[in-house]
Amino acid sequence: MWDFFYGSYSLTEVLILCLGAILIGVNKTGVPGLGMIPVLLLADFFEPRESTGLQLMMLGMADILAVIYYRRQADWKIVLRLMPWALLGIGLGVLALKFIADDTMKPVLAWTILFMVAFSYIAKFIKNADKMPEHWAFSAFFGMLAGLTTHVANAAGPVMAIYLLSMKLEKKAYIGSAAWYFLILNWLKIPIFAYEGRITLSSLKADITMIPLLIAGAALGILLLNKLPQKRFEQIVQALAALGAIKMLIWP
Repeated sequence: MWDFFYGSYSLTEVLILCLGAILIGVNKTGVPGLGMIPVLLLADFFEPRESTGLQLMMLGMADILAVIYYRRQADWKIVLRLMPWALLGIGLGVLALKFIADDTMKPVLAWTILFMVAFSYIAKFIKNADKMPEHWAFSAFFGMLAGLTTHVANAAGPVMAIYLLSMKLEKKAYIGSAAWYFLILNWLKIPIFAYEGRITLSSLKADITMIPLLIAGAALGILLLNKLPQKRFEQIVQALAALGAIKMLIWP
């Protein structure tokens, strides 16, 4: 049974996969920004391309759970406004993997996220800053950046965290909008990842066994979200986005 589902994976690698599944479930239904942790965990224990493939299938399954629970909470105007730009960003990500080295891209992405985290804190002191999110260029920038980062490393969480916070959404509307957005993007990415060799039959079989842990993580995330005050929710999202960006800067 072990050989069928996990093949040559070691016990340590399977345990890391289990921990990643729980964290992905929590991230999708309750604590946005937490998703950078499984990105980093899997990257440390699996070959880079394999780690992104393993994670994408778990993300796709967790997106389904999040949409089932928050299906009526999404702000569809925001989701549809982002989608064309995100698809363009995925296209840029396909090209980036062929022509741009990770050590060139990551610092640029990280500094962009840190800048926007800082901006979200100081915006209230800047005249007319609250009108910036309404401009089409704001959505275009974040949509493309999210599409690019999600295709390259499944790391669009911090980007979307800052964008959705700027929309001043109530926490459940935030989670619902993010759930639908990532459900669409991640399931569109799956055949691309398979074509690129990042999703294989071996990784798919291992991911299937993670479904109970994804469900447990999703339930924990819902519980946490119900207990978090709106202001604390926003503070946690901003802090995790910043930490994710800092980690990108010092990624070994």
